Amino acid sequence: MFGSHKKVRYAVVAGGQISQQAFMPGIARTSNSELTALVTGDPVKADKLAKLYGIKAWSYEQYGELLASGEVDAVYVATPNFLHLSYAVPTLEAGIHVLLEKPMAASVEEAEAILAAQRKGGAKLMIAYRLHHEPGTVEMITRARKGEFGELRSFVSTFTQNIREENSRGHNGYWCGPVPDMGTYPLNAVRNLFGLEPIAVHAVGTKTPSRGFNFHDTVAVTLLFPGDRVGQFTVSYATAPSESFDLVGRTASIHASPCFMFGPSTGITYVEKTDAGETKHEFDPVEQFGNETEYFSDCILNDRQPEADGEEGLLDMRVLAAVERSLETGETVMLEPRTRDRHVEPDQARKLKPAKAPSEDEMINIIPQSA
Repeated sequence: MFGSHKKVRYAVVAGGQISQQAFMPGIARTSNSELTALVTGDPVKADKLAKLYGIKAWSYEQYGELLASGEVDAVYVATPNFLHLSYAVPTLEAGIHVLLEKPMAASVEEAEAILAAQRKGGAKLMIAYRLHHEPGTVEMITRARKGEFGELRSFVSTFTQNIREENSRGHNGYWCGPVPDMGTYPLNAVRNLFGLEPIAVHAVGTKTPSRGFNFHDTVAVTLLFPGDRVGQFTVSYATAPSESFDLVGRTASIHASPCFMFGPSTGITYVEKTDAGETKHEFDPVEQFGNETEYFSDCILNDRQPEADGEEGLLDMRVLAAVERSLETGETVMLEPRTRDRHVEPDQARKLKPAKAPSEDEMINIIPQSA
């Protein structure tokens, strides 16, 4: 399908903040990918972004035409979570590859439908876990799985920010709220650090009286893993920004911060503590969106299945759904034991230099995410 010089041609679906701030600038850092199309319902974005990037703009009503046009090989889906199904399924059924933002969908049933479409169409599906290609994160996961911190016992994380209610994240229910949006990061981190799947979930949530969110805006989650390992994380849309995690093993502990965010000045950092003392591990900022796109394109060009595939996304989805049930019932939700054969490998890390990110003032017709 592709010659040795061919680049994977991407369309980006939705021209919101994540597309304009991160994916569209980041893809230019890759050697094997190019942006050729934008799908948006905003005529101002269509005009200005198409001119800025030298690409063709399509409306949502024209999406079927785009898929049949032969002008794209892959699609990056960056719509709100509840719209993922509507764009991922027809794309995959058309045999076009999909890089799908996390979380995978707005229900386990939707995630399973996306997987079914991937099997039907035969295209590749990767969930956009950008940290699976960030060198510091890959190092922590690799070392944890090698046992370099001893038998792992505990994971505790905080990931919070102050979100505007008028942003799409602020008024579309649980599946666009802080647990699927932000909680996916510590959840995916602890699953990969432990190399295990949780077997029980309990959650407690609160709603800030002065805020207009239609969901619990601050949520604390406890996960029980096989071998009596415990993971905990707190996420919020109504506090000052904060991001960190602590991983504790029998012989060492690590404190990571920053650990989840991205940007030209954000380098993942962790401090390792043992009886012998402390060691600080600092990593240069990298182009996280370009990294994941280059990796996915490499999988497409060389016919390899990406590590963060639909199964990886579904394993997070079932936990996110269990958190929702626990918030509704106040009870601990038991999960069927599961295992995953694939894991993050050291050679997934990429070191592309960060692209310049536009400021909120430079982006076109967005409702800023941060309050």
